[in-house]
Amino acid sequence: MPWSSQGGGPRKPNDNGPWGQGPWGGGGSPGGSPPDLEELLRRGQDSLRQMLPSGLGGRGIAILALLTLLAWLASGFYTVGPNEVGLNLIFGKYRGKTQAGLNYNLPSPIGTVIKLAVTDRNAVDIGFREQPAASRRGPLAPEAPEESLMLTGDENIADVKFRVFWQIDPAHPEDYAFNVANPPATVKAIAESAMREIVGQSQIQKILTADRKLIEPASQQLMQKVLDDYHSGVLVLQVLLLSVDPPASVIAAFRDVTAAQQDLQRLGNEAEAYANRVVPEARGASARILQEAEAYREQVVAEAQGQAARFDQIYDQYKKAPSVTRQRLYLETMERVLGGAEKVIIDEAPGGGSVVPYLPLPGFSSAQGGRK
Repeated sequence: MPWSSQGGGPRKPNDNGPWGQGPWGGGGSPGGSPPDLEELLRRGQDSLRQMLPSGLGGRGIAILALLTLLAWLASGFYTVGPNEVGLNLIFGKYRGKTQAGLNYNLPSPIGTVIKLAVTDRNAVDIGFREQPAASRRGPLAPEAPEESLMLTGDENIADVKFRVFWQIDPAHPEDYAFNVANPPATVKAIAESAMREIVGQSQIQKILTADRKLIEPASQQLMQKVLDDYHSGVLVLQVLLLSVDPPASVIAAFRDVTAAQQDLQRLGNEAEAYANRVVPEARGASARILQEAEAYREQVVAEAQGQAARFDQIYDQYKKAPSVTRQRLYLETMERVLGGAEKVIIDEAPGGGSVVPYLPLPGFSSAQGGRK
């Protein structure tokens, strides 16, 4: 029950309540009326006069006000770091940007300065959450399948995890400050959307193998285009593809297929290398055989032409002196036939009967001589 109603009726003039005084203090009106505002202002003016030096009149108050104004204006100087850009605002309206060093803007509440670190690299992870350094010895980084699972062009599912490095565009920091409410969340949403579009235009096998390196520049280019269309003031530095795998339930089968494709590629390369080694050798051998055949043909033709020319010459000589030519041919033929044979000459002339003819056995004689 409140103290004012303990008596069961209106409070009496001398009733100070349970705390010994009324709700307005000891100097308050006994009937509970509000304090006198003129009295409060008068007391405040008396207190200010006591704080100021004695003899300070209206001129002193003006000087004091001027000093206060100068001190307020001097508080508008500020410094911008080497990695920062300052944005000056007057009554909340953007007035320009300042570079590193000492700068000035009207102080608060008229002016405001926003400093942005335009050279710092920021990172956004898609498909997983980075573990703090203290907990990296524990389980692996938690995954975010709602972000990483993406539909491919051939209606398969790919588990894509990547990281985007970005920074504030030094040429347009005002866009970053005023056009986007939550830049990190915007960059993450655009990165996920761009990657889904790139993945949706390819097939699962190409994404896992040949087109894997093409995804990074394509998604970076698409992200930058969308961010520029939004005038976000964000510069995409790099899209780093960390992993591209099939879903965990079918990853073993996909790895087997990938291994078989790699074996196929390896065997194809080996076959091509063998062909590159054998085919030139075969072509060289065939060229050599053709050259030898051509040389043999030319040799045979030349010999035939020479023999025909020689025969013509002999025939010409034969027409001039047939008997002499026949004799010469006979002698030449006998010389060629009997030139290398062993011969026994028997003189059948008169008086040569003293020579006893005998059967020549040169092979037998040499065999007998050899045994000796």
